[in-house]
Amino acid sequence: MSVITRIPPSPTGSFHIGTMRTALYNYLFAKKNGGVMLFRSEDTDTERSTKEFEQQIFAGLVAMDLLDPTTPIIRQSERTARYREVLESLLESGKAYYCFMKPEELDAIRAQQEKDGLPTRYPGTFRDYPLAEARARVTAGERAVIRLCLPEDREVKWNDLVRGEVAIHTKDMDDFVIAKGLDMPLYHLAVVVDDIDMHITHVLRGEDHVSNTPKQILIYEAMGAALPEFGHLPLILNADKTKLSKRKNKTSVQDYLDEGYLKEALLNFVAFIGWNPGGEQEIYSLSEMVDVFSLDRVQKSGAVFNLEKLDWFNKEWMKKLPIEILVERIQPFFEEVMGEKSYEVAKLRNAIGLEVERSATLKELAENITFVFVDELQYDPAILIWKKSTVEDAKQKLIEIKQKLIEIDDVDWTKEYLEKAIVDWIGVMGYGKGDVLWPLRVSLSGKQNSPGPFEIAFVLGKEEALARINHAISLL
Repeated sequence: MSVITRIPPSPTGSFHIGTMRTALYNYLFAKKNGGVMLFRSEDTDTERSTKEFEQQIFAGLVAMDLLDPTTPIIRQSERTARYREVLESLLESGKAYYCFMKPEELDAIRAQQEKDGLPTRYPGTFRDYPLAEARARVTAGERAVIRLCLPEDREVKWNDLVRGEVAIHTKDMDDFVIAKGLDMPLYHLAVVVDDIDMHITHVLRGEDHVSNTPKQILIYEAMGAALPEFGHLPLILNADKTKLSKRKNKTSVQDYLDEGYLKEALLNFVAFIGWNPGGEQEIYSLSEMVDVFSLDRVQKSGAVFNLEKLDWFNKEWMKKLPIEILVERIQPFFEEVMGEKSYEVAKLRNAIGLEVERSATLKELAENITFVFVDELQYDPAILIWKKSTVEDAKQKLIEIKQKLIEIDDVDWTKEYLEKAIVDWIGVMGYGKGDVLWPLRVSLSGKQNSPGPFEIAFVLGKEEALARINHAISLL
């Protein structure tokens, strides 16, 4: 039997980090077992669901390489007739029944049960009510919900793919509502009917759904359908161990992409929130994760969302990606920083190498390399002076090193040649390295903290490097 998993978001908000991780685990499991992951839009919340959110989530999954763009979208809002058909069948077979109890009546019963120290349960008032009479009342306009008729003394068990054996007894449940009417199915019914019709073999979802599983198993049984396998994934937590929330962390995937986090880093990071393949390796491509993924390495307890760890993953991936891809990915961020100013892509390519190991995101990298492209650096000339050196000494060192750089042929203008030539010259002159290299580096970058002077000089080119040294001399 082919493995078929699904990702069924409710389009009531933006593409959430938790949704991405659930989709990722479903994708990895399906791919590892030669199967597929399908997409379902659980859009029955008409007040909050929007097509815009649905498209954003779908497009986000495609952008993260977890869905093929040709994957069909199955919408619950378009399946009302199918749910009605199932409800009619359950009513006819006696597996479900109409209940006319008013909410205030049920509240009063539950209040009395609490007062008597009993479990708060629906008492089954309409469990044996004749279907023909119930239909007549509904046809006459009386409101009724539809409840599933639960077995009286039954332990509902399943072997959870993450948590092991789980069991809940029906004495701790009641005849729960599966619809507010034939055309108003509720979550438990709709999701089971969908999973049956989509031939879902494995339901992998958050542990907050554990309490839903016994109810859904009973619906499967009432419909006479084979059960899928269930696995409940650990929740993603804030640092204080509360459930991940936008009050304490960004939760939208797009927010992180907009900040300049790479999709490869996000996938790698999110995969490791609750799963680890073992061993020392942490940097995995999506295809590499498919090769090593297994549900028995998914932890049972919640896992903390650690932004510092995400930064680390992103730094590693920025160093790992081919430079051509990094240039392509950084350009939107760079152009936003630079505005209308034109630039050479070849120069951008070289500039990336200056700061890629000192930046956590593409956005930060773009900001860090802008000094390479400005027409004239603006900085306090005081930062040109090395420790106990003087203005006069810093100026003299810059004059001398400018002359030395003028003597270097254009064809020799490489980081390696510049470094050897200048360091050898410093040795011959008997100067301290800091007395020469500090003002040189600051004159080229305009910053107290920056890459080394030889890397910068190479990226700038001879003409621009000399112009910046001249500017620094004029400031002193």
